[in-house]
Amino acid sequence: MTLIANPALPETTENADWSRGRVGIWLIGARGSVGATVAVGLHAVATGVAPPTGCATAAEDFASVPLPRFAELVLGGHDVSTVSLTDRAARLTEGGMIPPRYVAAVRDELASTDAEIRPGYDPTAHAGAQIDVVERLAADIVSFRERHALGRVVVIDVSSTEPLPADRDEYHDPDLLAAALADPTKAVLPPSAVAALAAIESGSAYACFTPSAGMSLPVLHDLAEKAGIPFAGQDGKTGETLLRTVLGPMFNARGMRVLSWAGTNLLGGGDGATLADPEAVRSKLASKTRGLKSLVGDHIVAPLHIDNVPDLGDIKTAWDHVHAEGFLSSRITLQTTWSAYDSMLAAPLVLDLARLLALASATGQAGAIAELGFFFKDPWGSEVHDFAQQTTELHEWARSMAAVL
Repeated sequence: MTLIANPALPETTENADWSRGRVGIWLIGARGSVGATVAVGLHAVATGVAPPTGCATAAEDFASVPLPRFAELVLGGHDVSTVSLTDRAARLTEGGMIPPRYVAAVRDELASTDAEIRPGYDPTAHAGAQIDVVERLAADIVSFRERHALGRVVVIDVSSTEPLPADRDEYHDPDLLAAALADPTKAVLPPSAVAALAAIESGSAYACFTPSAGMSLPVLHDLAEKAGIPFAGQDGKTGETLLRTVLGPMFNARGMRVLSWAGTNLLGGGDGATLADPEAVRSKLASKTRGLKSLVGDHIVAPLHIDNVPDLGDIKTAWDHVHAEGFLSSRITLQTTWSAYDSMLAAPLVLDLARLLALASATGQAGAIAELGFFFKDPWGSEVHDFAQQTTELHEWARSMAAVL
């Protein structure tokens, strides 16, 4: 078979009238903590129950950019979990993360969204060829787009972190990949990459909010570019790394030499349990450390630990200890503590990415959108990690897209 022979691409939008076609957000891991927070948040903002606090695209800098309105976003997704969005949101409320009034106000909308979630890919429960899974998942996305008369769909992976796969020849050659996908005795792609390929097959824009493989495999990058798909990643920058990309450039600008930057992350909930697996945590540690070394130099000593503390629930606490050298070899020490509900930090960024990738799709952009590195620890298509520079580049890109429309 030939992958992506005729991807189901929507037409580009010729003007800023988003009423010509609403935008779908298709979440991989739609019933997880982030997915449920996105659902509650989107419905609360769209109905006027809550303000869009935390959404970068709701700021004045984007006022003149023709983005789809929150009320024009429609949610669906895949998940292997059978826990309903309503039940997941209730658990997050019980844990103190989401105020009960918001869940109560959008209960009906949560039920409607939950009805749009389809079974995801569980490799332990699938005995056939992986291409069958790709086609099923892609058909779900296309059906969602057609059922709701959507102008375009943005697929965003917010699922649990996977162990990084070992490199394979199939990850560099589309013909080898196609043959392996058709072989029922092989499972060549990890679940996140299967979902990414389904996004490409459905003609949907894509973002990888996790450090899992997703579309980072070279063959999928190439297939998405050839199919005219805009995409962005990787691994959402929500807390500790966000702070590092602000502070690191400060040390450089003042001529201070950072010698060490040690960090410890404490978290519970589903993320804590997932990252307790040493293989799964490896990808997270790699993406967090790469950006820091890019900012302050490869010489830096940067031990980083992620520990599962179940009683913390969905609250993540990050401690950093920075040791730098100043004038006449004087010692400079900075210690920071960042504590927040990580899903509450992630959810507004997911909505931002959906709006911006819809804009990229409408203007005919394809390939990695480097300017969306603003949202990621390990940005595709960009070596920029300085948050101030990323902010400038994002605003300039958005304005340039507005000029096209």
